[in-house]
Amino acid sequence: MARRPLPRLRLGSAADTPLVPLVRGRAFARTAADGVADVLHPLVALSRGVRVLAAAGRRKWVELPGDRRGPVFFLVAACGFVLYLLPYGPLTAAVGLICAAGWAGRERATTEPGPPGADATERLRTLYEALVPYFSTAEDPSPLYSHGGDWSEVFDSFTFDESGRLTRLRLRYPAYFTDGEPAARTRIEQLLYAKSGRGREYLFEWDEEANRLTLTVLPALSTAIHAQRFVTAPGETVLGFTDSSSVQRTLPVLTGPEPDAGSTGTGAEESAPGTETGKAAADTPETQDVPPVVWRTGPRSTEPHLLALGQPGSGTTTLLRSIAIQALPHGEVLVVDGSGTSEYACLCGRAGVLAVECGLVGALATLEWAGHETERRLIAANRARQLGHPPPEDIQRPLWILLDRPSVMSHLAAADGRTDPQELLAVPLRHGRAANVRVVVAEQLDAAEGLSEVVRSHTRARVVLGPASLEQVTAVLGAPPHTTPTPEVPPGRGYARLGAGPVHRLQVPATPDPYDEATGEAERQAVLRLLPAQDPAAPPAPAPTGG
Repeated sequence: MARRPLPRLRLGSAADTPLVPLVRGRAFARTAADGVADVLHPLVALSRGVRVLAAAGRRKWVELPGDRRGPVFFLVAACGFVLYLLPYGPLTAAVGLICAAGWAGRERATTEPGPPGADATERLRTLYEALVPYFSTAEDPSPLYSHGGDWSEVFDSFTFDESGRLTRLRLRYPAYFTDGEPAARTRIEQLLYAKSGRGREYLFEWDEEANRLTLTVLPALSTAIHAQRFVTAPGETVLGFTDSSSVQRTLPVLTGPEPDAGSTGTGAEESAPGTETGKAAADTPETQDVPPVVWRTGPRSTEPHLLALGQPGSGTTTLLRSIAIQALPHGEVLVVDGSGTSEYACLCGRAGVLAVECGLVGALATLEWAGHETERRLIAANRARQLGHPPPEDIQRPLWILLDRPSVMSHLAAADGRTDPQELLAVPLRHGRAANVRVVVAEQLDAAEGLSEVVRSHTRARVVLGPASLEQVTAVLGAPPHTTPTPEVPPGRGYARLGAGPVHRLQVPATPDPYDEATGEAERQAVLRLLPAQDPAAPPAPAPTGG
C-alpha cells in the first residue's frame, strides 16, 4: 500500500497558515526587546558602574590596615555631613555619583592585537632558528623546533614595544628538554638575553609541568627614593626596594624626581615641558607604596649579620650609611672606616654614635672593646635569666658594628705585625644574636678573598651591588638570581638574599654624604634632618661644603 505524503505548509498568506502570525510575533518581540535594551542602556551602564565602584571601595577597605580604618571612616563621614549641610550638596553628590558610575560602567572597546609586522616577524623567526639546536634532537620524529619550521606553533604569545623590541614572550619547548638542570636553563636564558636585546633585565619563569617558558622585561627600579624615616617596627631595617611581585608588603615613601627624568622621557616634566608649573610638579615629592627588602634582626633573627659586596662606586658605603641612620633612633653605632675617605664624617659627634675610627690603632682598640662589650652583655643576660629578671636596659639597646673595607685594615695590621681586625670580630659575630649586637661588613668584590672565614660563615644576609656577572652573584648569594644582571646599573642597584630566602632585586635608598661637595642641596638636607643632634661632650663635626 502506498504511503500518503504529509501535507505541506503554505506560507503564502496569513489566511493560508497560522504560522505567519507566530513568525511575525517573534520578530515583533525581538524588535521590542532591542528597543527596550536601547532605552534601558543608560540604566544598565549605571548599574554596572555602581557595582564596579562598590567592588573597588570594598577592595580598598579590605586592603586598608586596621589602624587606619577608623580615621578613614571618620573622614568619609565628615565629608558626607558637610555635603549634607551645603546648599545643593546632596544634589551635587548624587550627580557626581551618577557621572562616576556612568564612566565606570561604560563599555570599553577591546582591540585585538593585530598580526606582527615584518620586523617583528623577522625577529621571531631568527629567535626560533637560534633555539633549534637546543630544543631538538635527531631521534625526535616530529620535532617542535626544526630549521625552516613554523615559529607560530611554539610562540604562544608575544609583545613588542614601540621600538620593535620584545617585552614579553611565552614559548613551548619539548618534554625531553632537561629543564631541571641549571646549566641547561642558563644556556637558554643567555641565548634569549642575547637575541632579545642586551642592557635590560629579563625575568624567566619556567613552568616544568606545562613545558612553557615565559620571558618578561622588568621595569627599572626607581632611583628617586631618598633617605627618610621608614614605617618599620623595632628590629627591622630597610635595605632597599624591589619588585612588587617579590614581596607581599609595601611601605609608604616619599619619592622625588628621577635623576635622569629629562633624558629618559619618564617624569613629570614631560607633561608640561618648559613651563614652571610642570617643573614645580616634577620637584614636588609624592607618596607611593613601594615594596621593600626588610632585614629583621634581634634575638629571634636567623640572619643577625650582613655582608655587602660591590665594585668601587656601587653604593656599599651608601648602604652602610643608610643602615646607620636607621639604627641610631633605637641603638648605638660603632663605625670603622677602612678606606679612610671620611665617608662617615657626618656621624662624628652625634648622639648614639660611639666612635668613628679611620686609623689602625683606633680601629683595633674599638673592635677589642666591642668584643668585651659582647661578653659583658652575654654575662648580664645570663645572670638576669638565672634570677628570673628581665634583661637590663643597657643590653636591650642594640649595638651596631659597621666595618667598611676590612681588607685594608687587615693588610695594614699584617705589615705592622698587629692583630688582624677581622679576628676581633669573632666574638660579636658568634654571639651577637644573643647579646643584641649586629655586625655589618662592606667590602669590594675584588678583595672578597681577603675576608676571614669567621666573617664569611656568620654573615648569612648578603647584598651584591653594582655590575657583576652571574657567576659572581651566585658565588656571593649562594643562589642564582631570577633575572639577568646588566653591565651598567646606577649606584645602589644590585641583589639581596637573606639567609636561605629568595634572591631579590634591590635598589638602595639614596643616602649620600652630606659633607660631599657633589651632593645636591635637597639630598644633603634630607640626610642632615635624619641625623641625631650633636653630643655636647663630643668635638664639633666639620661643616658642610659646596652645594
